[in-house]
Amino acid sequence: MQRRIECLREKLHDNEAVFISGYPNIFYYSGFTSGDAYLLISHDAEYIITDSRYTIQAHHEAKGFEVIDIKEGFEKIFSKTSAKYIGYEENLMSVKEYKKLRMKLMEYQDFVEMSKLIDEQRMIKDSTEIKKIAQAEEIGDEAFSYILDRIDVGRTEREIALELEFFMKKQGASALSFDTIAASGVRSAMPHGTASDKKIEKGDFLTLDFGCVYEGYCSDMTRTVVIGTASAKQKEIYDIVLCAQKAAIDAVKTGVQCNKIDETARNIITEAGYGNNFGHGLGHSVGIEIHENPSFSPKCNEVVQNGHVITVEPGIYIEGFGGVRIEDLIAVQNDEVINLTNSPKELIEL
Repeated sequence: MQRRIECLREKLHDNEAVFISGYPNIFYYSGFTSGDAYLLISHDAEYIITDSRYTIQAHHEAKGFEVIDIKEGFEKIFSKTSAKYIGYEENLMSVKEYKKLRMKLMEYQDFVEMSKLIDEQRMIKDSTEIKKIAQAEEIGDEAFSYILDRIDVGRTEREIALELEFFMKKQGASALSFDTIAASGVRSAMPHGTASDKKIEKGDFLTLDFGCVYEGYCSDMTRTVVIGTASAKQKEIYDIVLCAQKAAIDAVKTGVQCNKIDETARNIITEAGYGNNFGHGLGHSVGIEIHENPSFSPKCNEVVQNGHVITVEPGIYIEGFGGVRIEDLIAVQNDEVINLTNSPKELIEL
């Protein structure tokens, strides 16, 4: 944590401090696992501000931080720093919170937007972060293997999702990365079709998109299977998506623009005649939050760097028929691409 704080300080001017109010960055810089807190980081000190419910926890988790009870009031707390410019997270702080803070701290000349500065730092994961994400993804792999033997005609999407979630928590996950997607039959054409009471039927596509949190870091993976024997059209769509995904992963190299990786997969799907059926970006970074930057999308001009952890998840979705998505989570380290997802990708017919 201290190294992250020092990296942040290197980017601050002498008269600047940073006020952090959003949970992801509170956890990133302090290790504190509750969102009921604030951080104030200056050039010579770091403070965690919370209430009596969490002070013991803060002393235990936020090593190196001076713990301050919020009852002292923001005026007194901010008097502890001589900074005249306070950086804040404009992407996370509400307008109401911002106005309230400004009114209490009128003596400061200005507040400075710093979401971009912090976001750029969090884009690059260190080896410890990647190990935790890899462990979360390993739990996901185990969950997929487990659920394959429990997918039966007549079971509901919700039942399958609940079994996945329970298994991941039994394996050490502290939470889910997001609401589990379990979409079968024509519902698999909905990219974010969260689990419903629809019963699984023979001939269905079943798309499972799920992830868990391990020691504060998320995982994410998607697999699509067929219940019974796949039709010719199901095989065709699946093979196109798999081809696009493999080609995109092969195209990932340090220094390549992220939108070029998206283009690699999108061109294959478009040339196959399904360009209008792939509406979302190819991938997003994963870390403390399930959606981070950069992304593999047409609009992202960032270049691939060591330390990026990002999904590769092309899909084809046909209303009234169904859809396929295949998603792996990759990490870039030492100019090499490491696929953190190890579940089989060839078409599975159950």
